[in-house]
Amino acid sequence: MTSTDMVDPMTPDDAAQPDTEVETPVLQLDEGYLVDFLTDKPIKDTPKEQVRQRIVRVLFHEYQIAPEDMELDFVVQVETEKGKRRKKVDIAIFAPGSQHTAGNLRRVVVTNSEPKRGKNVVKLRTYDQMKSEMALLQDLLGAEDYPDRSWGLWTDNVDFFFIEKETTRWGADFHERADWPMVDGTVGSGQVVSAQQLRRAEPEMLKITFRRCHNYVHGNEGMPKDAAFWQFLYLLFAKMYDERAVRKGSPRRFYASMTEPYDDKGRVAIRARITDLFEDVKSQYADSGLFKANDEITLSDRALAFIVSELAPYDLGMTDIDAKGLAYQELVGTNLRGDRGQYFTPRGAVKLMVDILDPQEDETVLDPTCGTGGFLHATLTHLHHKMQDEDGTRGLPDSSEQAERYRDRLRRFADEHLFGADFDPFLVRATAMNIMTLADTPGNVFHMDSLSFPKGHLSGVPVASQRIPLAKDGRSGIVDVLLTNPPFGADIPISDESVLSNFREGVAKTWSRDKKTGNLVASPNLPGSMAPEQLFVQRAIEWIKPGGRLGIVLPNGILSNPGPADEGIRRFILQECWVLASVELPVETFIVDANVNILTTLLFLKRKTLDEKINEKLNGPVSYPVFMAVAEKVGFDRRGNELYKRSPNGDLIMETYEETEYLTIGGNRRTRTVKRSRPVINNDLPLIAQKYWEFREKYPMPGYDPHEAQGADA
Repeated sequence: MTSTDMVDPMTPDDAAQPDTEVETPVLQLDEGYLVDFLTDKPIKDTPKEQVRQRIVRVLFHEYQIAPEDMELDFVVQVETEKGKRRKKVDIAIFAPGSQHTAGNLRRVVVTNSEPKRGKNVVKLRTYDQMKSEMALLQDLLGAEDYPDRSWGLWTDNVDFFFIEKETTRWGADFHERADWPMVDGTVGSGQVVSAQQLRRAEPEMLKITFRRCHNYVHGNEGMPKDAAFWQFLYLLFAKMYDERAVRKGSPRRFYASMTEPYDDKGRVAIRARITDLFEDVKSQYADSGLFKANDEITLSDRALAFIVSELAPYDLGMTDIDAKGLAYQELVGTNLRGDRGQYFTPRGAVKLMVDILDPQEDETVLDPTCGTGGFLHATLTHLHHKMQDEDGTRGLPDSSEQAERYRDRLRRFADEHLFGADFDPFLVRATAMNIMTLADTPGNVFHMDSLSFPKGHLSGVPVASQRIPLAKDGRSGIVDVLLTNPPFGADIPISDESVLSNFREGVAKTWSRDKKTGNLVASPNLPGSMAPEQLFVQRAIEWIKPGGRLGIVLPNGILSNPGPADEGIRRFILQECWVLASVELPVETFIVDANVNILTTLLFLKRKTLDEKINEKLNGPVSYPVFMAVAEKVGFDRRGNELYKRSPNGDLIMETYEETEYLTIGGNRRTRTVKRSRPVINNDLPLIAQKYWEFREKYPMPGYDPHEAQGADA
């Protein structure tokens, strides 16, 4: 977009030099090394080490095992046919607070590198297919010599196998288990039925768990990908419904004991509980459209038991909404990608848009092309962080009281102020379930064509017409903030006149230049088709009320092509809105998540009031500064590999950070904070958000401020 009234406070060169903004101590890490979580010292980076470090984090964050009670490569004596041999335990876990001796060893972990399985889902292995791995675990646990050394885990980050050693007078027996308990002396959260205790999920582990559940159904049951996805979603919803019921005093039904998944009688008992629970779920949400009367859990007893045993140990209500949202988005995005130009927005770009628009708890937010709900999820996360800031606890896990209080506020916001719409009924359903995972309510997600709105035959139109009317034709509208990534492309043109007629007074015109003056003029010949993103520019503006803000993802051509068609769109934008910011993204942004080689810009606008437009007509355009930035790095390359900042000699640049967790040791609850090191991600987007708000401190937003007006009225 070109205008003499626009200034560029952040040049491409500024965006390309984020190293100067690093405020943390600059450390360096040699190539081929990573930082050991336990010692904070460099350790050789290998595929196996990456898995081991991930598991150590899980043991700390989920099972609340203190770092000082773990040791890598601890040597133990094992009995073999050839006599005693020395073998290393990849992760040794000792009695809390004890010395690291063979007698104090309580649990052993064996890790292996993650298998290269490509993008295709394959069958997960069974216990019987892991005989050699299980034999190694049994050797490390020892026989009756160490009766307190009773738990073992083998994992390659895809398969997880737990065993428990039972010591009797006749020797040691080893039993397959669905999980193992949290650290000795830990008090679990909530009402538990078995030896398992509900735990807060670590983000990476929750993604792995969701993926394992989906892969098991798809790979081991032979279901198509989308069918497997919905079966998993039914059970995820049942799990969250059960947690809410338990908080109100009902007995827990979504659980599997340590042994139930491994015998026929136990699997039948699990099915009876879950079938009964799912019927209650469908009854509770009969009017929401989330479930149909004929929806049913069609998994085999074995698959059902597997998924229940995977999900049951987690307290999803206490799990950070960032973790839940990321795990859900990753799974839904790989299963429900559409073929109508739907390019689901990468998380970094979503977060930047939300950070710049900064939706408030009393503002109404809409995404009219919501896809899998990325912008709606990010809005809820943004508000959750604001709530933590109010309590001064950002970065800390929420306490039980905070989690309940925040959940109530987010539920209220989602019911009253959060709206989404999509043409794809499967995405509508998936987004509603996404909101449910974060806010305990499906929110307001409408099945409709946003370009046809308020016309159209789809089911969401009547309610949406009442709840989120367009701010046009004398109606003021209610939408304060609109975020959207509309479908792109000339290969999906809009040619239906019943749709185009809604835009003939705005962008749906044929533009040309007057040969004498060079001015842009509208031709009497109307275009027979237009790209959807061109129409969505007008529709997005029409939805927000005067003074409202919007962020939209657009292909660069609309903002930079010299032709009259795109200039006509730009003229419409300048006529109707104040331009707040323009952020150009590199091509990598959409290649990884959408496999689309396209350059895009995030455009941020604020709708002008009628008085402001009249004033400009009478007195001429108003000059005001516009924030502009170019992102050159977004944290990953074209293949999806993470990009890190490096010193001039090529070494990785590290930053220090703090990790905090609530631990309950010996019955006493305390907060533990540990300083760690990690490579600095080479991502310009957080810096751009920071620079934008520094710019706003110097240059307030142009035009009408509805919040100041409300304060004056008060």
